[in-house]
Amino acid sequence: MKRTPKFQPDLTTILAFGAHPDDIEFGCGGVIARETQAGCAAYFVVCSRGEAGTNGTPAQRTAEARKSAALLGATLEFVGFGGDAHLEVSVVRTLKLAAIIRRVRPAVVLAPTPVGNQHPDHIAVGRMVRDAARLARYGGVKELRQWPAHAIQQLLFYAVTVEAEPADRSAVLIDVTSVAATWWEAMQAHQSQAKTKEYAALQMARASMHGQRAGVSFAIPLFPNDTLIFESLQQLGRSARQF
Repeated sequence: MKRTPKFQPDLTTILAFGAHPDDIEFGCGGVIARETQAGCAAYFVVCSRGEAGTNGTPAQRTAEARKSAALLGATLEFVGFGGDAHLEVSVVRTLKLAAIIRRVRPAVVLAPTPVGNQHPDHIAVGRMVRDAARLARYGGVKELRQWPAHAIQQLLFYAVTVEAEPADRSAVLIDVTSVAATWWEAMQAHQSQAKTKEYAALQMARASMHGQRAGVSFAIPLFPNDTLIFESLQQLGRSARQF
């Protein structure tokens, strides 16, 4: 008798979390562009409005985020967790993220890596999303009963900086060469942040470096939280050395 999975996620839905209005775009915007152009739905959840940033007001950064998300074909919502530089890990906030996971019901969740030596907000959001993905599965959590329990298929972490790339696990490289122009335009929407540093150029340079590893022009690394499972060897892509 064939066993029917208890939870059936929407295989065309991606849910991406960010600490600040530009994190998702800089960290994995090319991946989002590639998936939405292939017909997937993408939802962004941003946990602050850049209140502590050196450049750009919260209103300006909110507008930039909306423009950027639209360019990537994503839906955007903000959650209030105390503001930029105040994103502490808590059960209440983790449960709020778990409720969003239940509501959106994605197959894949993207979040910033919880690696140290980066903005502490990134670490906090990465940790809370990791825990929220687990809590979203548990039907008995009273705070989540408004929505049916939901199990995602994969939690993948993205790195906003080189320092945030985990040293203890191999990356999954996503070839974003075909959507590089769209990704660049989405990053350029965050003009307030360009006054601090040329973040878009830095991300393209990092993607070029990862692409060179794999014989493509641009690639973005994602880092699985759990072991990946394939039903067949035919589902495997080539390794980065095979070019």
